[in-house]
Amino acid sequence: MHKEDLPDLVAFSVIAEEGSFRGAARRLGMSPSALSHTMRRLESRLGVALLLRTTRSVAPTPAALRLLDQLRPALAAIDNGLMELAGRSERVAGLVRLNVHRNAAESQILPRLASLQRTYPDLQVELRIDDGIADVILSGCDAGVRTGGLLDKDMVAVRISGDHSSAVVAAPDYLRDAPPLLAPDDLKHHRCIGYRMVTAGTVHRWRFARAGRTFELGLSHALVVDDLHVARCAAREGVGLCYLRRDAVDGLLRSGELVEVLRDWAVTYPGDFLYYPGRRTVTPALRALVEHLRDRSPEGDASPRAGASSPSHRP
Repeated sequence: MHKEDLPDLVAFSVIAEEGSFRGAARRLGMSPSALSHTMRRLESRLGVALLLRTTRSVAPTPAALRLLDQLRPALAAIDNGLMELAGRSERVAGLVRLNVHRNAAESQILPRLASLQRTYPDLQVELRIDDGIADVILSGCDAGVRTGGLLDKDMVAVRISGDHSSAVVAAPDYLRDAPPLLAPDDLKHHRCIGYRMVTAGTVHRWRFARAGRTFELGLSHALVVDDLHVARCAAREGVGLCYLRRDAVDGLLRSGELVEVLRDWAVTYPGDFLYYPGRRTVTPALRALVEHLRDRSPEGDASPRAGASSPSHRP
């Protein structure tokens, strides 16, 4: 191995994760042009093309995908060794990367971030907003935050919020001239805003509960989006009714920009959990973040169920 190989391979791995030189350059603290030069140098040294370049993105070649399959475990082992070394020091410093769904970022992480960084001024946090189901390791993050309790058995999960309630909301202007809404079946006479789940690719079915019975509705949607923030904005602009977590619209409900309907039919969903691989040494920085975000209510002592997949995000 040449002395340049390891840093160049790390750079290649980050480019493959980000899908662009610009995103990888931000993570690595380099200029895109310097990073491009690094990749040309590595490809020349290896004698094989690693990246397919277009004007908008880059993607690994088939040969590069095979290399990545071997490279990622090796880099993870190096990363674990460095974290174990860092773990011998109790100084809270350095970067913690979190893969977080948008609702948790807005309602759980950001409101607590200022006090965390006042307590630990040398701690840096990077948030990657992702409403899909992410593999923490493959996403290049130290931990993730998702709703619910279905986790791989090698994950450590810490509750960071109480349970959540659903809410069907709309703008006052929309409701003023809309047909009556007394029960979920009345939604068929309304314009509804649907959310297409990023990982599954399907449109989320609205769930309701009454008198101990829970059921889902498949609706005809006037608008479908794959971003919950856009769905919320559409509801505020009077496009139609939207199904979201109540904590995602609390501020708009208080201000009167949105109005909740069918509240007696709301469903309770599990809270948010911060999770990370149990086999990974926890750095002082990650440990401080976990303890700062941990839910201190009695409900927070509840552990999620072990399952066969990562936790799924619901609106």
